[in-house]
Amino acid sequence: MKGRKPELKAVDGGLSRFPPAPSWLPDEAKAEWKRVTPGLKQRQTLTKEDLPVLEAYCLAAGTIRRMQQVIAVEGDMVTNDKGDQKRHPAFQTLFQSLTEFRRLAAELGLSPASRNKALSANGGNDDLADLDL
Repeated sequence: MKGRKPELKAVDGGLSRFPPAPSWLPDEAKAEWKRVTPGLKQRQTLTKEDLPVLEAYCLAAGTIRRMQQVIAVEGDMVTNDKGDQKRHPAFQTLFQSLTEFRRLAAELGLSPASRNKALSANGGNDDLADLDL
């Protein structure tokens, strides 16, 4: 999707509590859920209807980690039946997951640019204001 992303703002009905990560998520995805939900909770930009987007984001993050582990163990290249070297098939899954991860992170306000838009829309809560920078 091209163009300008909408500003993220606290919404009526925004979640101030999040359920635990769904049991069906892989461990790596559950770790991402635990990592990002405190910030999402604080900003209250998501409603319960948005939880499937968060699930998809965490799933993409977990898939990225798993594919990178596979490549780290098995190597960047594999040999096919004809003896030719080719890129490991896990790269395709890795790249697709990275694309989806970036897109969903922006929608959830988890990228620096989307987070800055949300902060400026909410009065610019500056964590570094007391450092006289």
